[in-house]
Amino acid sequence: MMVPFQLSTLPVTPWKNGGGETREIICVPAPDAPFLWRASIATLQADGPFSPFPGVDRVITLLAGQPLRLCGENIDQPLALWQPWAFPGEWALSSVGIVAPGLDFNIMTQRGRASATVQVVSDLQCPASEGVAYVLQGEWDLAGRRCAAGSGLCWRGGSPRNLRPVGSNGRLLLAEIALKESSGEMIYCSYRDVLLPRAARTG
Repeated sequence: MMVPFQLSTLPVTPWKNGGGETREIICVPAPDAPFLWRASIATLQADGPFSPFPGVDRVITLLAGQPLRLCGENIDQPLALWQPWAFPGEWALSSVGIVAPGLDFNIMTQRGRASATVQVVSDLQCPASEGVAYVLQGEWDLAGRRCAAGSGLCWRGGSPRNLRPVGSNGRLLLAEIALKESSGEMIYCSYRDVLLPRAARTG
């Protein structure tokens, strides 16, 4: 299963604290948790606290806007453009230094069941069987689909194989998800039901 998406058409959910809004790309359900893994893009409009997610590991990447800091007890982490940063969802963090609206990409995984590797790449990729690719710069051929900045592809149940830049200046944010069996062994997963944004659903 592969689903292309555009940032401009993803459904928008405003934050309760008024400090931003979230556009969900994909949310993979779990029988006893809100999700197995989830990918979204958030608009940061003002400084404020992050919501806690116990038992969840997070990776955040600044997509657009000025650098800022994520601060908590004994934590003062700079968040620079296109530099992924991983942290536990239990950490009580607040964004500091927002002077204009920016965008960040978020991957969340249920600890012990899934893990994420997030990186910015510029060359041909053959990614894992679950993940998300988002074009940062230039044009990319994502499994036969021509995608420009602000668009991307999410998939489950098998690698899309070829993700390649079209031209020399392409940059792609690639998030690969590895799932775990009950034994703890990392596996590629078979197809399961998946929750997608309404704009991406058919039928």
